[in-house]
Amino acid sequence: MLLSKDSYMRILLFGPPGVGKGTQAKLLSSKLKIPHISTGDILREAVVDGSELGRKAKAVMDAGQLVSDDIMIGIIRNVLASVRCAQGFILDGFPRTVPQAEALTALLQTLSISLKAVIYMDVDEKEIISRLSSRLTCRVCGKILSTAGDTLDDTSSCPTCGGELYQRDDDKPETIIKRLSVYRKSTMPVKDYYQKLGVLRDVNALGEVDQITNLILDILNRS
Repeated sequence: MLLSKDSYMRILLFGPPGVGKGTQAKLLSSKLKIPHISTGDILREAVVDGSELGRKAKAVMDAGQLVSDDIMIGIIRNVLASVRCAQGFILDGFPRTVPQAEALTALLQTLSISLKAVIYMDVDEKEIISRLSSRLTCRVCGKILSTAGDTLDDTSSCPTCGGELYQRDDDKPETIIKRLSVYRKSTMPVKDYYQKLGVLRDVNALGEVDQITNLILDILNRS
């Protein structure tokens, strides 16, 4: 897989949990005028739409199981091949294993699509634990706030809608440590995979949000 020689921005954002991929994907999507393809979002969309793959995914999830790579790749294929992604895309949340990365490479080749870059966002694990363990989520509107980064007069209620703020189980320190352990074992090898393909670009994701966005844009402009 070679770097794209055309002007289309086809980008994969990659990194550990809590590094800020979702935030950067939304900002880059706005600045580059290309869609942010969150695999979690498109999976939910497929289920709601009731497509064949969506029905299969729903059956698997209703049974309390993980959606297979084949189903996920099929859903991603439908989205990347659509008019929505004709001018580029930012893919976030996939791949998480080397077999998934290999399947994605095969899919992109089938679609005659090449990636502009795989942006690896890197942050020290201590910083990740600090970031995630300071997050609070609103039960009503779903807004995510930080006791470290946001000025909260009241940590029990959402400043936007007044809903109750709570800490998700995923954001508790003991859970974060387990998530990072899984990441190191299953997902970190994906970095080596893309490095060998020559498309990996490292970004230090410690700093102000706008500063990190500009670093990524500079990398893309140089690619």
